[in-house]
Amino acid sequence: MKDFDFLVGEWDVANRRLLKRGVGSDEWEEFPGRCVAYGFFDGAGSFDTLTLPTKDFDGATVRTYDAERDEWSIYWVNSRRGLDPVPVVGRFVDGVGTFYADDTDDGRPIRVRFIWSGITPDSCHWEQAFSYDGGQTWETNWIMDSTRAG
Repeated sequence: MKDFDFLVGEWDVANRRLLKRGVGSDEWEEFPGRCVAYGFFDGAGSFDTLTLPTKDFDGATVRTYDAERDEWSIYWVNSRRGLDPVPVVGRFVDGVGTFYADDTDDGRPIRVRFIWSGITPDSCHWEQAFSYDGGQTWETNWIMDSTRAG
């Protein structure tokens, strides 16, 4: 619990996203973002909005903690497509949060992994990776490096 308290506040976000996933591409796009994050339920919940001024969508994330299982469920909301109903689930160990889900990408079954790392009072790193072979290999496809605004 309280694992996401570090995120509360405003952040400038440097995004780096793979242009084509699952095809061996190494072409990336870079774009700015702004994240505003809030905590709730005395640290057992977290919510943020992600504004992407150069993209045609924005996002939001809802995170809830299950104390009995000692794990977080993370839900992504896209302003174009709405709620992704499949949460990534996991926990923090030694300051690194790792979260997984089974989902699909353009109809292909995938394993999804989120990693939160490099957490300091003024910076943090997040990355998303997909596995098309059940978790044997991973392709990182979105990276966000955030610095505290202000």
